[in-house]
Amino acid sequence: MRKKPTLAIHFLALAIALAPASSAQDEPPGHAHHGAFMQGGMHHAVAKGVTLDSKVDSNAHSVILRVGPMNLPANTDHMKMPQPPELIWAVPFEGWLLAYHPRLVDSSGHTVPGTVLHHTAFWNENRADFLCPNKEEHIFGAGSEMTDWAEVPGYGYHVQKGDKIRIETMVYNPTATSYDAVYLEVVIPYQGMTEQSGGAARKNVYPAWMDVRSCGNSGYDLPAGKSTKSGTVTVKYAGVLIGVGGHLHDYGRQVVLQDLSRKETVATLDAVTDAQGRLGSVAVKLFLEDGGYKFAANDVLKISAAYDNPTGKLLRDGAMGIAVGYFVPADDKAMAALRRRSMPARGMAAMSHDH
Repeated sequence: MRKKPTLAIHFLALAIALAPASSAQDEPPGHAHHGAFMQGGMHHAVAKGVTLDSKVDSNAHSVILRVGPMNLPANTDHMKMPQPPELIWAVPFEGWLLAYHPRLVDSSGHTVPGTVLHHTAFWNENRADFLCPNKEEHIFGAGSEMTDWAEVPGYGYHVQKGDKIRIETMVYNPTATSYDAVYLEVVIPYQGMTEQSGGAARKNVYPAWMDVRSCGNSGYDLPAGKSTKSGTVTVKYAGVLIGVGGHLHDYGRQVVLQDLSRKETVATLDAVTDAQGRLGSVAVKLFLEDGGYKFAANDVLKISAAYDNPTGKLLRDGAMGIAVGYFVPADDKAMAALRRRSMPARGMAAMSHDH
C-alpha cells in the first residue's frame, strides 16, 4: 500500500472550495468595482473602516494578517453586503511563505463560522502568472470551507522584501444570525532567507491555475442540463507538477486536465455533491512519489469542466472550472522574467470609502 502524504493533500487542496456561484447584476449607483475572485469583476458598496493589520512573530516564524472589522447582518447576500476594499500587504522580509491557515474571529477572538466568507484571494502584484502573464500571480485563496494549506516539507513560495500582496475579500451572511466586528485572520508560517531548512535549500513552487477560460476571467454562464466547457494554456517552462486539485461551483461534476502535447490525461478530478447538486469537494491527485508530473516547455494543456444543471434555466456567471496545482520549474532562474513592478492601485483600492 502506498503511503498517503496527508500534509501535501491538505496543502494542495488549495482553494478548492473558494467562491460559490454568483449572479451578475447591473451596477447600482454609487457602487464600486471589485476585482473579485480570479479577477472577475463585480460591483458592490464599499465597507467603511475595514483595514489590514499585519504582525510578524519572529519567535513563531509566522505572519498574522487580519482584515476587519466587518459587520455582517443576517440573511444578506454578497451583492447587497458592503465589501472590504482591496488591501495591500508589503512583505517585510525575503524568504519563503510555507503555508496558509485562515479563520474568522470576532473582536473577542471567538470563532465565527466560515459560512460567512464568500472568498478571499491573495495576489502578488510583483509577479506575473507563469501560465497567463496578463494576470498577477494568485498565491492563496479560501472560501466558506476555510481550506487550510499545510506545509509541504522542502518546498515554499519565495517572496522578496517589499513585494506587494493584494488581498481581495468578499463576505456575505446566508444565516439567520448577525455577526458584528468580524475579522479574517490568516496565519502564514515563513522561513527567512538566511535560515536553513534541514541543511537543504527549499525548492520554489509556483501556483498553477489552469482554467477552462484560458487566460480570461474565470466565471461563465452555466446552461441548463449537461454541459462541458474546455480551454487551453501553454506551459512555457519545463518542470514538474507536484499535485493538482479542482475548483468547480454547484452542479459541477468533474475537472479533467490533459497534456495535449503528450496525448495524456494528467488527472481526472471528480466532484462530491449532495442530492441537490451542491458542491462539497473536488478530488486531489498527487505526483510526489513519482517525482512530479513532467511538463516540457511549450506543452499545451487542456482543461475541461463538466456540469449538470438541473434548474432548467441559464445561471449567469454560475460556473467556473479550474485545475489548481503547484509547479516546480526545472530552471528556477528562468522564472525571474515573471518579476515586475507593482501595478498602480485600481478598483476599490483606488477609491475613497465615500465614493
